[in-house]
This record gives sequence, C-alpha cells and structure tokens, in this order.
Amino acid sequence: MIDIAILRENPTLVKENMKKKFQDDKIGLVDEAYKLDKDYREVLTKASELRSMRNRLSKEIGQFMREGNMEAAENNKRQVNEMADELKQLEELETKYGNELKAIMMKIPNFIDDSVPLGKDDSENVEITKYGEPVVPDFEIPYHTEIMEKFDGIDMDAAGRVAGQGFYYLMGDVARLHSAILSYARDFMIDRGFTYVIPPYMIRSNVVTGVMSFEEMDSMMYKIEGEDLYLIG
Repeated sequence: MIDIAILRENPTLVKENMKKKFQDDKIGLVDEAYKLDKDYREVLTKASELRSMRNRLSKEIGQFMREGNMEAAENNKRQVNEMADELKQLEELETKYGNELKAIMMKIPNFIDDSVPLGKDDSENVEITKYGEPVVPDFEIPYHTEIMEKFDGIDMDAAGRVAGQGFYYLMGDVARLHSAILSYARDFMIDRGFTYVIPPYMIRSNVVTGVMSFEEMDSMMYKIEGEDLYLIG
C-alpha cells in the first residue's frame, strides 16, 4: 500500500503509475481517495478541537462550583452535554471515512521502479541476463506426480479422501528425499551466516494487506472462520 502522503501531495504521479501498470480502470480511485482523505482529516480536526473545548469546559465546572457560580457551572454542563452528541457523530464519521479510505488505498497499486520496462503482458518482457542455452529434451517430460508414482512415493487417493482433490501424501523414500532437500537447503544457508527461523503458520490480515488488496487476500489465502488469521503461503 502506498503512503497516503504521496497521493495527497501528488495525485497525478499516482495516476501515471497506474497507467504504467495498464490499470486505467482504477484511476478514478485516486480522486475518490483524495476527497475522502480531505474529508477524513477535516473530521479529525473538528473532533480534536471539540475534545479540547469539552475538556476546558469540564475543568471550569469544578472551578465555578468552588466559587459558588452555579449558573456558569450549569451553563458549562449544558454545553458539555451538547458536545457529547456532536462528538459521537464526528467519531462515527472518523471510523466510516477511515475504513472507506483504507479500503480504497488497498486497491491502489504500489509504484513501479524506474528501471522496470513497461509491457502489457509477458510477450513484452525484456530479457536482462541469459545463462547458457535452454535444453529441449527429445522426450515428453512427465509430470512430477507421475515420477513419484513410479517409486511408490505418493498416495493421492488417500490424501484426497481426507483433504480433497489435489493433495497427496509423500511416502517412503520420496518423503525422505523431501526432508533431505529441506535439510540441505537449511544447512547451506546457515553455513553462510543466515539465521534459521520457523515462523508462525498463521498471520493476521494487516500483515498481508501491505502487499495485496483485501479482495485478493480473501480469494487466495486460507482463512480460519471467525478469526483474523490466515494460513501463510
């Protein structure tokens, strides 16, 4: 998610970035976010000023009562009560505008680095570096599950019964090979100064929404119903 300050100061720059990404259909979001941000900050300012005034009047009530000026104390009480209703409305707008602004900002794409060549699809990709020549085999390349089946190293039927289509159990030597490769990769990186870390397997939505929109996250990641927790990829 881009910094709102950039959109606030230079909305044209944000729109130009969208064009570079061929996301012209999202350009209108910039104007929506710009106006909503303006309204949101105005509400924040009004609410802050009202809280400050309410606090001042509340302090004066005690002072007036000590001085015996009950009329002034009652007048302040009346104003404080009136402010409470107005402040409640402003706080509701704060929440409403804040949530709407966040939802729009999540749909606005991050900036493309200046070094990235522009292209509408894969056919316009630019090759930067090439190592050797690709080898084209003279035989049909088998799918990885076919290879594992030849070694009795996979059970898709049993896994399908417990987890659904597309899942599989790794068995015997194939399972051992899987673990061995992971161990080799782990030790390879540790020997080069990296710290081995096992992270939590679940993360909160605010961690993910920094890199993708809520709609993308909700459609691409497994979620625990009733909890703000998603399975890591």
